Amino acid sequence: MAVVNKVDIKLKVDINQTVKYQILTYCFFNNILLTKTDLDFLAELSFNPKIEIAKFCNLLTEKGIFKSSQSARNAISKIERKGLLSKMGTNKKTIVINKTINVQTSGLVLLDYKILGNEPKEA
Repeated sequence: MAVVNKVDIKLKVDINQTVKYQILTYCFFNNILLTKTDLDFLAELSFNPKIEIAKFCNLLTEKGIFKSSQSARNAISKIERKGLLSKMGTNKKTIVINKTINVQTSGLVLLDYKILGNEPKEA
């Protein structure tokens, strides 16, 4: 019979931390590396679904996530290559966080992950 070491942590955090945790968890299990700036970018995008690209770049600059709109545009391309956002439309394109991440951004959010870390059996 195997012994299971259970770690049970309960935290009450704000919605911004909850959103970032959801993004980090998705990226961790999909082997996608993120910088702190990438994470801040994606969290902001989560709270602004289907936002026009130029407007979003200006928002990121105003919030101090990037120093210029061009830096924000470069980040959009980088994050898109990682498969974490989608562009829509042809004129005045909008962007949205990838739906497979399934980020919850409003109301009370209970994250209930059950992860079994199993040691490989020796042959």
